[in-house]
Amino acid sequence: MKKSTFDAKDIPTLEANYHTHTWRCRHAEGLERDYVEKAIEGGMKVLGFSDHTPYPFPKGYKSGFRMDVSQLEEYVATIESIRDEYKNDIDIKIGLEVEYYPAYFGKLTELTDQYPIDYFILGQHYVGNEIGDSYSGMPSPSVPRLHRYVMQVREAMETGKFVYLAHPDLIYFIGPDEDYDREMRYLCKCAKKLDIPLEINFLGLYEGRSYPRQKFWEIAGEVGNKVIFGCDAHKPDMVVNPFAMQEALKMVENYGLERITYLDI
Repeated sequence: MKKSTFDAKDIPTLEANYHTHTWRCRHAEGLERDYVEKAIEGGMKVLGFSDHTPYPFPKGYKSGFRMDVSQLEEYVATIESIRDEYKNDIDIKIGLEVEYYPAYFGKLTELTDQYPIDYFILGQHYVGNEIGDSYSGMPSPSVPRLHRYVMQVREAMETGKFVYLAHPDLIYFIGPDEDYDREMRYLCKCAKKLDIPLEINFLGLYEGRSYPRQKFWEIAGEVGNKVIFGCDAHKPDMVVNPFAMQEALKMVENYGLERITYLDI
């Protein structure tokens, strides 16, 4: 990693953010209008809502961190209305943050195909499936678990359904460095081959989480991945985040990353 020459005195505006949540996921707050007005105030040109997708799980299971299937129609309609209201001020997109669960993914796309959804971002919060499997962000020294995460993400990217990979370094591996390097390098090479950008996650930066993980982004720089910034906003005030913007720009410079600002959607 080279020494940064970034000057924090002039932090540029984040012009586009495609990672924004709503109250429906049960752990975010504020109305859509609040997020939009904060984005406009901060000089943003594109704001994409990508709340945690509903999933058609088997009967008897209810997820605690996503909207219900019954809420999807209202979610889309609300954002369509807000988009029309603010069309002269900002470009608003309708998206979903989606895990790839092979057993249910086909049913999910059958559901979402009924609505004018602009994009999916891939956020693999669980290794395997959230029903009985483990959260990706739990610390673990297990190499098979790390490998399983990488293979699941690769398979997801190969579906062609996702515009980018959110917090790719969410997987919290605490085993040997050589195993982490091997698996993450493979993931980065797969993403590059498929031309799928990797997200530097502002929420992780702001809250001091285990991600963004510097080693991962060193690897991404060596592989030559495209990167995109994502606010992962769960509150309106998180849409504009100068601290995270500053830190993310430093990472881009330090690791020689190729940053993109807009998605072609």
